[in-house]
Amino acid sequence: MRKLIVHQFISLDGVIQAPGGVDEDTDGGFSHGGWTIPFWHDDIGMRFSQAMETADTLLLGRKTWKTHGDAFEPMPPEENPFGNVKKYVVSTTLKSSAAWSNSTIISSNVVEEVRKLKNQPGKNILSDGSSVLMHTLIENDLVDEFFLHVYPLVLGGGKKLFPDGKYLRLKLIESAPLPTGVVYQHYELVRSENNV
Repeated sequence: MRKLIVHQFISLDGVIQAPGGVDEDTDGGFSHGGWTIPFWHDDIGMRFSQAMETADTLLLGRKTWKTHGDAFEPMPPEENPFGNVKKYVVSTTLKSSAAWSNSTIISSNVVEEVRKLKNQPGKNILSDGSSVLMHTLIENDLVDEFFLHVYPLVLGGGKKLFPDGKYLRLKLIESAPLPTGVVYQHYELVRSENNV
């Protein structure tokens, strides 16, 4: 079975909303968009590239899929790291996935469809952003590992990675501090009767 790996930029208080741009996601009046920018380090990009090397599929929510597609689809094929990667976008409103090549819409039965994806042959499935989708995946025990870049910020509110009330036990696989204050943490889910 393939692993589903979540890669996230996350604040100390668990917020994942709008890490890359001021206007990326202002839902709920969120005004801290772009909070990762002052902390950039090349190792962050390197870690994401390493995660991509183990994956051949992206699983994203609609907003994250659109943001990524707008950024990467116009690139020349030789520069586009996602050109040949299969993409799945979870959405009940999208009518077409033509905006980003190799994309398929999952519009219903998300949990069942993701379980089917995990049972298909291939490399890992990578997911990022997508706060609503993350809650569904985590609540239904579909995530196997978390690759987190933890930023030295408390944002005080915003969309969070982990759903309220969900108990998870994680095993730390790797931890690496970066000179900008970001800490990379790789966790594996510990599955047990009480954990899921």
